[in-house]
Amino acid sequence: MASVSFRLAFYTRCSTNTKGKEKNKKKLNCVKINGTKSFSPSKVDLLSQNSGLALTSVDSEANVYIPKEQFRQNIPTKKQLVDPFRQGIIIEEGVGYRQTVVIRSYEVGPDKTAKIESILNLLQETALNHVWMSGLLGDGFGATHGMMRNNLIWVVSRMQVQVDHYPIWGEVMEIDTWVGASGKNGMRRDWLLRSQATGVIFARATSTWVMMNQQTRRLSKMPDEVRAELSPWFIEKQAINEESHEKIDKLDDKALYVNSGLKPKRSDLDMNQHVNNVKYVRWMLEAIPDEFLENHQLSSITLEYRRECGSSDVVQSLCEPH
Repeated sequence: MASVSFRLAFYTRCSTNTKGKEKNKKKLNCVKINGTKSFSPSKVDLLSQNSGLALTSVDSEANVYIPKEQFRQNIPTKKQLVDPFRQGIIIEEGVGYRQTVVIRSYEVGPDKTAKIESILNLLQETALNHVWMSGLLGDGFGATHGMMRNNLIWVVSRMQVQVDHYPIWGEVMEIDTWVGASGKNGMRRDWLLRSQATGVIFARATSTWVMMNQQTRRLSKMPDEVRAELSPWFIEKQAINEESHEKIDKLDDKALYVNSGLKPKRSDLDMNQHVNNVKYVRWMLEAIPDEFLENHQLSSITLEYRRECGSSDVVQSLCEPH
């Protein structure tokens, strides 16, 4: 049985227009039930949130204003070993995380196998759930309490994914994830995806994360208090052994395939107010001709994130076969 591999170089370029950047930004601080914002404490019975759940009893005929802090689930402040709602457990002698997931119908393509974007979304979700169970999560997109105090957010700088087999619709998978140090100011996060029934490895991934100041949007060193939070969770284990990073060539307008005028949609933005790292992959794949995608399946991808992309940017996706 013969196999053929192809290499494709990608480059996405943004032109920034900061005018009107904050135009659609809104703060949602409350929920309004049945009309007006009048608040009647006697009509609302807020139960204890010691169990991590906020239960609210509301008179259907009353107009009730409920601050969001009173109906959101509390973020754990202590380490949890088991999360039955997310089908997650702590492994690796108390520092790794394993979650059982099922490939759903909206995560697959025409061939009934999971799309690469779906796999990347699962990597992101299990990473966040790992931080959730650690007790380190602040009120941010994976940011710890120390990061919140220093106004820092996580940004991914590099990611590599290798896919041996694409899971099919209905497949039950176990996803293991763990973290380690990456230089002085970065963090490495790895994943391993396998079949729960057979143990066959579907995919493995590794990534590098750095910190950015949420206000200045500049990269930041890791504060000592953040290092103290994270370092007890670091382990020396790699899903992919990267001896040397492959250089990603920069393409220009002479690339064979060019997809211009791409504008981020509102749904492309995440809690850090920039285009989520998974969305870039969709832009890249859309630059590849349909006849190529219909006869080939992506087996590995290396991503380098050099600048953040916001809602006012216009993106150009360039593709050149090697």
